[in-house]
Amino acid sequence: MSQNSYNPMSTKRPDSQDFADIFLNDRPLIDTRAPLEFAKGAFPNAVSLPLMTDQERAKVGTCYKKHGQDAAIKLGHQLVKGETKQSRVNAWAAFTRKHPEGFIYCFRGGLRSQISQQWLAESGHPYPRIIGGYKAMRRYLLDHLEATTPLTPMVILGGRTGCAKTHLLKQLPDQIDLEGLAHHRGSAFGKRLGGQPAQIGFENAFSINLLKYRHHYRAHVSIPPLVLEDESHLIGRCALPPVLQQQMQQSPLVLLELPLDQRIEHSYHDYILSNLTESQQALGEEQGFDSFAEGLRKAMSKLKRRLGDLRYREMLALLEDALSRHLRGEPEAHKQWISPLLVEYYDPMYDYQLTKKAQRIVYRGGPEEISELLQNSEQRQQLLHQLKSNHQTKG
Repeated sequence: MSQNSYNPMSTKRPDSQDFADIFLNDRPLIDTRAPLEFAKGAFPNAVSLPLMTDQERAKVGTCYKKHGQDAAIKLGHQLVKGETKQSRVNAWAAFTRKHPEGFIYCFRGGLRSQISQQWLAESGHPYPRIIGGYKAMRRYLLDHLEATTPLTPMVILGGRTGCAKTHLLKQLPDQIDLEGLAHHRGSAFGKRLGGQPAQIGFENAFSINLLKYRHHYRAHVSIPPLVLEDESHLIGRCALPPVLQQQMQQSPLVLLELPLDQRIEHSYHDYILSNLTESQQALGEEQGFDSFAEGLRKAMSKLKRRLGDLRYREMLALLEDALSRHLRGEPEAHKQWISPLLVEYYDPMYDYQLTKKAQRIVYRGGPEEISELLQNSEQRQQLLHQLKSNHQTKG
């Protein structure tokens, strides 16, 4: 095999630069970039199967800067050979057998994916490569995000903490679950096991969902409004893209309203029962509970400044008492701190934020009313006209 040239063997399918097809059809992807590159940002259907480890890539990069491309390629072949090479080819081959409709890529669609593709072909597993690689795909998604988000009509679903907005949202046909993409429930207590995606990964996931939404309605005269949950700038540590945040801030706001007792119940279910179940399924019963309890303590500590030292210590005492009682078979003891936290912390903050959005509110109602309203694309369209009419009247 030549170390400084690439002569691809025949493949069952051609190399591709049809990014729309790749993302619309969720093509499985082999990402041959180093693990550190993958961690900084990836695509939802990509699996990290690197040609080189982070350490190997660093050595080759240093060699390239000092001695040029030929020397760097030669070093790469020295680092990845024998059993090391075979194990990586085997991993790629297993992926191709499981996902014959997929593609392979590296950062720019250059040497790393070309070499990986050639090794695969030599092993009897020809597999197409993405021309332009990660960089071109990422550019495609960014351009689509910037160009189409301002052209996508939206209706925003708001409501106090504990109104189960996300549960209602998931029942709607035309929606994107931002909290789901961010793997976070959107409050100080919203952290979920497994962590959040990198910012770039979050942006990629949203752009792909938006691409699919617009493609679904491509034959329509006008795109029906997309429903999104009202979010702050940050969902955990994932930031809304500025173009998305701007469009959301110009869209009609529908408020879901629930009595306090139901909000307490929903909060108890989402932040206590669901989080504990996730933790114990992953870590075991005892370690899972300890991890869950420590997560609640850390979340409460984030509110210390706003609660004030005295009230924070009182709330923390209620939390510790609830954790103790939970271990004794009384999990509903958590409602004793959830209730005052909603009333004293989240509700005043929500009321203040709502004053800045008052001119965008076009409807208020309970779950059944809101669900029926947002299920219908024509009614969502009417909400846009109503907001426009309100602005004209006030103007």
